[in-house]
Formats: sequence, structure tokens, C-alpha cells
Amino acid sequence: MLDKLTLVLHALSLQQGLYKPSPVPTTNAQQPALNYVAVPDQPFQKDPADIGVGSIATPHALDTQHDACYVEPYPVEAPALDAFPPFDPVKANIFRYRQQQSVNLGSWFVHEQWMTPSLFTCANGTQLSELDIAQGWNSTDNARALLERHWDTFITATDFQYLASIGINTVRLPIGYWSLGPAFTSGTPFQSVSDVYANSWQRVVRAINLAGEAGLGVLVDMHGAVGSQNGQAHSGVSDGQTQLFGDEGNKARTIEALSFLVQQLSSVTNVVGVQLLNEPQNVPELPAFYDRAIQTLRQISPTIPLYIHDGFNLEQFSDYVSKRVDFVVQDNHSYFVFTSEDATESASDHTNDVQTGVAERFVQASTQERRNLIIGEWSCALTPDSLSGEQDADAARRDFCTHQMDVYTNSTAGWAFWAYRTEDCDSNPGWCFRDAVGRSLPSSFFSYGQPGVVGLDQANPYADAQRGSHFATTVGSMVAPPMSDILGKLPLAARDVHTAHVARRFDPSLKTYVDLARMTQSFGGNSRHRFEAIHLRRSERLGQSGTHANRDLLQAATGQPSDEQASFARGYGDGYLTAKAFALEGGSRLGFKGQYVMDSMANLVAGGTQLGTGVTPPDGAAGGIVAPGTEERYRDGFYTGLQDGEAAIKAVMATL
Repeated sequence: MLDKLTLVLHALSLQQGLYKPSPVPTTNAQQPALNYVAVPDQPFQKDPADIGVGSIATPHALDTQHDACYVEPYPVEAPALDAFPPFDPVKANIFRYRQQQSVNLGSWFVHEQWMTPSLFTCANGTQLSELDIAQGWNSTDNARALLERHWDTFITATDFQYLASIGINTVRLPIGYWSLGPAFTSGTPFQSVSDVYANSWQRVVRAINLAGEAGLGVLVDMHGAVGSQNGQAHSGVSDGQTQLFGDEGNKARTIEALSFLVQQLSSVTNVVGVQLLNEPQNVPELPAFYDRAIQTLRQISPTIPLYIHDGFNLEQFSDYVSKRVDFVVQDNHSYFVFTSEDATESASDHTNDVQTGVAERFVQASTQERRNLIIGEWSCALTPDSLSGEQDADAARRDFCTHQMDVYTNSTAGWAFWAYRTEDCDSNPGWCFRDAVGRSLPSSFFSYGQPGVVGLDQANPYADAQRGSHFATTVGSMVAPPMSDILGKLPLAARDVHTAHVARRFDPSLKTYVDLARMTQSFGGNSRHRFEAIHLRRSERLGQSGTHANRDLLQAATGQPSDEQASFARGYGDGYLTAKAFALEGGSRLGFKGQYVMDSMANLVAGGTQLGTGVTPPDGAAGGIVAPGTEERYRDGFYTGLQDGEAAIKAVMATL
């Protein structure tokens, strides 16, 4: 069954709030290991041997014989630069196109003072940004030991396994250009502290591989660009200056760093994309920067998804994305705590806003850009004033949070909660995902909802051997309906165009199904034709939107499917099989629907890689290419087949 599904995906040509250098390799080979030293740490993080599922490390007791900025040595050998597993193009496309339930791994490689304040105790200057840490703690050796321990202990393999167990299928990984290693800090504020990051890239690679071992996709997010894209401390510097867009050198260095990421990661199975910038200022130069960066990156990889933040202008960049045909995704961030109006509005009113105006805006934008939209940051955070008037503050927060999640799930291709953890995680259900799960948020997040077995809602139904086997066997044996049933689903709204195309084979003057139905009377005593004509007229009187009559009639009249029938049937079979293929990969669902159909149809229409006429498609998918001019019928069929396939999978889930 998996071989058949693989064949189908190959046939689709799809193998592939407010702002809360060594030369780039020319191949996808890993960055050569430099003479890196170990990585940073701090006296407030636990030792690697103490890694657990739960909260952040217990602070080390300060050595009273040393000053308050003493950093315990971290004599841990630098990790090797791991190779990525062999690229699996079929699985990669499931990771990249599926609906995302995601969390941000914030303050792991790009620090924010409010999230990990212990790392800023002896930071330099304003003690707000990553650079302040690297320049503080009395020496670069201390800063490196501090950060290396943090990188090794803040988030571990156990965390990725936990996320997978509750239905999270993707993580957004914020990094800075400095995370790529000393070679990328030349000519930047981080050059003088480049040794601090001598072993950071190895740990980024390790994070991606750990996520992949747990079945999680990774969106690698350039959170800190050279010169800063927004002047905010979470871009790596705390001088308040936005110096990316007005400095040619900074733009070139940022694109060089992005090019390195695309070269390294475009053939990594579980990398779902690279985000070019996080929360840039929406300056007039922003679209031009995106144009330039995307043009450069597309020369390296035509297919890897590229994510762009919209500078908090949803409409401007939904229009920008809609005009592109490649896999470019808009990222919008949605917070309700940063303006004076938000601060005083009640939680209930915020919830109502989410369900009405906010939802409408996202639906409109998502529709315009073929669903290439995610909410890359959001939270359950509300101000004390917003909660003060609520009779039950916990319930009000829960309603606000769950309705956000529902709106983002239904209107976009995914969401990423900010953030997975903070140092005060156990008492922060607004911002800390670990604390919010089961309180402000549901206890699990699977694409097909809660497993149907009472008492197992915290367990991954696809990882459990018995239930996973039952699910895989049952879903794998699902078969699309026969051709006659598929053709009966062709929307009546499309039939005038379709009929004219077929009827002209007999008489160019025939324009409607009624004309063709009358024509069948001349076929003599064939009761089948007469029944189909009657059935068609009855369907018209009843106003049915999808019947077998129009399809069967035309088959009878012509003896073979028309081009539009064939395209609809081909689309239906592909949609049905897509639902199966995605579900068999951890219960996934197709998220980037419009892009998926566009990418597959482009090759099918052009006669590219496809199943081919005369090859029996697996499980009832229609063979052959899509005839030019019938693309809309293929699209209709695909969405119909996808919907029917997902409905069948939901029924299977209910039996687990």
C-alpha cells in the first residue's frame, strides 16, 4: 500500500501583536566542521545528565567563593556536526504541505530577557538581547559555557517526543545569523564574540534531527538578521536600530546566511521551510528585499517553501503571495495584549473579535493566497485588566485561547504557539505552552481530533502499536468509489460548460444538458437512455448540486469520458489518495491545499511526470494527464475526493 501511495505522490510531481564567512557552499553538503570549541551555559541551568520531560533546569547553587557572575565550567565535548538522514522526497512533501500544529522554540537560540531572565543576570549593557549575553559574563569563555549548557538542556529529545505524543507535528525554530557559526559574523556586531558561537550550528543541526526522529517538521526562522530587521531586542541587538534595509552590506550578508540555510536544508526531509525574516518593519523597501532574496534562493532550490512575515500588514502580503506561483507562505502574528485598546478590552470581547472580524480577515486573506498563510505566533496571553471583569478568569482565558486555535486551524494552513517554555513556565498559561496544555489549551492537538478511546486522549494513537496497526491497515485498504459514482459528484454548476464541450461532438447547436437529454430519445428503445434523461430532468427540478445523472448520461451518449469528466475523475482519485497518504504519516491532513493542487496540476497539464495513459492507477485514481482547459474540473474533483477521503478517515479514527 505504501508503495502505491508513494507512486501516486511521485505521479503528482510532488517529490520534493507587535514585535513582542567561509564561502557559502555550492552544494548541499554539510558545512565543514570548523575548529569550534564547546557551547555556552549558565549557573541557572541543570546539567545534561539531569534532562527530563518537565520544567527547566533547577538553578545551580552559586559558589559563594566566587562573585555573582561566576559561571560553572562546562567541559562537555562539542557535538559532532551530524549528517542529515537520506532525503525522502515523498515524506518531505507530506511534512511541507500538511496542516501544521506547531510551537515556537523561543529563547533557545535567540534569547529574550522575559523568557529566560537567568541568562541575563550578568549580561552586558541593557541586558535585553542575545548580543548582551555574548558580551557579558566577564568573558567570552564564560558566555560560551553559559550558552552551551543552555543549548544542551533547555530543550531535549524528550521534549520533541512529548510534543509528538500530544499531536504537535511541527516546530518553528528561531535562530540568528550568528547561529550559523563564526564565519557568518564577520563585519557584524557579533564578530568580536564570534567564539561564543563556535559550536552553535552543530546544535541547530542536532535540533532538526531530534525533531525528525520524533516525526516533527521544522520551520527554520531567521529571527535575527544582519543589522536587525526591526530594532527589537529579539532580533539579537538592543540598540533599537533597524539597519538591515538601508545598508547594502547588511542585506547581502543576510541573503548570504539565508542562502546557506537553503543549501543545507532544502534536501532535509523534515525541514518544512525557511523563514526569511521575523517581524520586519514594514518599510517601503520590504517587498523589494523579499523579491531579491527569493530570486536568489530559488536559484538554489526551486521547491523549498519560503516563509515571509508580513510586517503586520495582512492584506498587503496576502496580495503579494497571491501573485506568486512558487511555494511562498505568508506568516502573520496574532496577539491581543500590546495596544492600549487590547489592554482594556475584556477577554469575552476579545473572544468575540476572534470569532468575527479576525476570522473574516484571515479567511479572506487565506482564500486570496490559496491558503498559503500561517499564524506563526500567537498565545493565550491577556492583560490583568482584560480578565478582571470576568466571572471565571480561567474559563475566559480558555475560551479565548481555544477559539483562537479553532479559527487559525479552519482559516489557515497552520499555527505556531509562542512559546514552548519559559523559565516561569509552571505559572504562565498565557505564554508557556507546557503550562497551557490541558488548562488554557486542549490536552491534544491531532489533525483529526481526539482519539476515540476514552482515557487515551493524551496518548498518540498512531504510535501505539495495536491501534496504529489497525489505523494503518484500515486506512490503507480504503478504496475510492467506482468511476460512475465519482462522475456523479461533478457539480451541476459546471455542467453547461462541460455539456457544450461534449455535445458539439454531435451537433454544435446543442448548448445544454436538456438539449442533450432530448437527443437521447432518438436512440430508440434503449430504456437506459430514457431513464437517464428522466433522472436528469428530475435532478434539475429538485435543484440537486451533485448527481449521477449528468455523468452517466454523457458516458452513455459518448461511450467514453469527456476530457472534463476525465479531469474530474483524475482529480477525485488524486484527492482521495492524498488524504490517505497524509493520514498514514502520523495522522496528517493536507494544509496547503491550493499550492498542492497547483504544483501537481502544473505537471499533469504539461505532461510531466505522471501515471500515464494506459497505466492502471492505484486504488481508483484516474490515469492520464489533465487536458488543457479542464484544470478547474481537476481542482473540483481533487477537493471532492480529498473531502470524501478525510471523512472516511475520521470514521476510522472514531473506532480507535
